[in-house]
This record gives sequence, C-alpha cells and structure tokens, in this order.
Amino acid sequence: AARSLTSLGRVAALRAPATLRAPAKRVVAARAMSKSVVATDKAPAALGPYSQAVRAGDALYVSGQIGLVPGTKDFAGDDVESQTEQVMKNMGEILKAAGADFDAVVKTTILLADMDDFAKVNAIYGARFPNDPPARACFTVKTLPLNAKIEIDAVAYLGD
Repeated sequence: AARSLTSLGRVAALRAPATLRAPAKRVVAARAMSKSVVATDKAPAALGPYSQAVRAGDALYVSGQIGLVPGTKDFAGDDVESQTEQVMKNMGEILKAAGADFDAVVKTTILLADMDDFAKVNAIYGARFPNDPPARACFTVKTLPLNAKIEIDAVAYLGD
C-alpha cells in the first residue's frame, strides 16, 4: 500500500533531530503584575519626577540615593564616608517601608564622584552585606545631583 506524502512527512518529522522539529505548542499562564510606589518620610524625598522606590511584582526598584539627611537638603557631611553612611541609612529605610531589608537586595549600582573613594565606600557598603552580597556595578561620573560624592541605587527581590 502506498503511503500519502502527508503521512511520510509526519514520519520524517518524528525521526528528525530535535533541532529540526517544529517547536511544540506551549500553554503559558499569565497574570497581571501589580505596580506600586513605595515612599517613606524616613528617607529624603525625590529631587525630581521619580519615586523613592517602585514595587513591580516581586521586584523592588530603589531609586538612586544620595547622602541627604531626611527632611533637609543638607548632606550628612562633606566627606564620602559620612555621605555613604547616610545613603545606606536612607536605602535601609526605603527597603523597610517595602517590608524588606538589605538581605533582599540582589543588585546595586554605585556612582562615585571620585574613584579614589572606592575603598572607603567598600568598607561602609560591605558592612550592610556581610553574607551573599548582591551583584554590583560601580562607575565614576562627572557630577552627581547637588554635587554629592556618591549615589547608590538598588534592586531587591521580595518573593519567597
């Protein structure tokens, strides 16, 4: 009995290497992701049209923090050490307002006015992440807002 071309095509497709087969259809369940703004008066208010942090699903995006004392436009000090301490306090308060802490942070970006401050910043930053520190990038930039010496942003995972 002769086989039809379609039936031969099916047999050939079943015998073809996996890389040549058409991908199987998959059913993907989707759910709407919620987005909400996180704000606290225990950290400086945003200096422009942005939020202190935004929660999107299980992710928290913390905007860049500089060393301002909450409720003022004053830096905690003129040196990078005092500004870094204040940055970490501000970030901690924002994380707390979202129901998290530094253990939830998975990524940070540090912006420095002077790369010579790297070791000083690392000592203060590292104290907040003694175990399993997050992924990180660090850059020197020409100028930071209000001529700050440091700015740090973060991404935290709020699931589990």
